[in-house]
Amino acid sequence: MKGRIHSIETMGLLDGPGIRTVVFLQGCPLRCQYCHNPDSQRVNGGHEMDSEEILNIVKRFKPYFKRSKGGVTVSGGEPLIQGDFLIELLQKIQREGICTVVDTSGFGDKSKYDEILKYTDLVLLDLKHFDPKEHMKLVKRPINMQEDFIKALLRNETRLWIRHVMVPGWTDNEESMKQLAKRILPLYDRVEKIEILPYMTFGEGKYDELGMEYELKGVDPMDKSRAKELENFLIEYLENQRNIKRVV
Repeated sequence: MKGRIHSIETMGLLDGPGIRTVVFLQGCPLRCQYCHNPDSQRVNGGHEMDSEEILNIVKRFKPYFKRSKGGVTVSGGEPLIQGDFLIELLQKIQREGICTVVDTSGFGDKSKYDEILKYTDLVLLDLKHFDPKEHMKLVKRPINMQEDFIKALLRNETRLWIRHVMVPGWTDNEESMKQLAKRILPLYDRVEKIEILPYMTFGEGKYDELGMEYELKGVDPMDKSRAKELENFLIEYLENQRNIKRVV
């Protein structure tokens, strides 16, 4: 089976545990205002590769994976929209004894979610926003489209890392972190890590090259130290809420 591939990064350090090969699938239903790779959005972009071609690339790095407890991360775009190809690729990678991670916003073909998660060791779940109206403004798709994937995560007891891109003027405050915590809390028992990713502007130039409008033009990068403060606040708040829930 062939999939559409945006690119492959062979020695990634930021998209899951250890050293990882990151396979970026082409196509995304979202139109995030801060997207760093707008060229990955078009479904018919990128180039075609079959799962065996990708597996042959991945296998060359098995010694690095073993030493660092790394593996393969399938990202995007949005990998869930190529459900059948993703399932086949994850199956083959797991047969090699390699850790599989799926980096997703939870928007795709819901009929494939359970099968995808069967072959996924860890999910990096990107929560864009918590408010339906603000979510729609930020990514141009309804927040409720993510609910089916969250239900699948709960059914499959999947290990999770939670990620949230923090944009100045959108969620850079404690009240927003409390609201985000409400969205995380049902999943919190299997959450291993929470990352607040500060908004950066280095993708802005790509929009000019592609003749696309960059809607966050003029918004300064998120202060990294402030983002870390709010990450710590979020984690502490979640711990307190879980303790309250257990007492009740």
